[in-house]
Amino acid sequence: MGKIVITTNVTLDGVVQDPDGQEGFKSGGWFNQFGGKDLAEWAELETEEALGAEALLLGRRSDEWFATRWAERTGVWADKLNSMPKYVVSSTLDKPRWGGTVLKGDVVNEISKLKQTVDGEIIVYASYQLVRTLIEHDLADELRLVVFPVVLGTGEVLFDQISDKKPMHLVDVRALGEGLVFYAYEFVR
Repeated sequence: MGKIVITTNVTLDGVVQDPDGQEGFKSGGWFNQFGGKDLAEWAELETEEALGAEALLLGRRSDEWFATRWAERTGVWADKLNSMPKYVVSSTLDKPRWGGTVLKGDVVNEISKLKQTVDGEIIVYASYQLVRTLIEHDLADELRLVVFPVVLGTGEVLFDQISDKKPMHLVDVRALGEGLVFYAYEFVR
């Protein structure tokens, strides 16, 4: 059975919007600005995570975003991401830009079926609308956050549309360099 793992970068106040600054958000670009030399350890963690995963689950916009940034890359991490099965949730897309399978129809049913067919971790990068749906419908099994040392005070936050409490159990925490912190939580059912 598949395990849905949400993995994302956030600011201390939970902002996930425009980490690379290419979306035009006035506070965007926080990833490089506040990640600095700690990004080497971050990349090691992300590579390790990808190597242990069986598939990627993305929304349409994240598929486009990753396709433009990863499809031409090489190396251990890039090779794994580019070759692993991808599932893209979209009601409008026929063919994902980064390859893979489009999941159409009822998102909850489609992802429930996916969890039955994939054995191992199904990583969800970005895809915040999808992430909220996964959390809201108790489809996510684990949440992994890398927290960046900055408070933006504005911007799209990860958990702003969750309707009820979602208890979690801490399973890992570690410093990445001098400023980043990795947290992993399992959702308690």
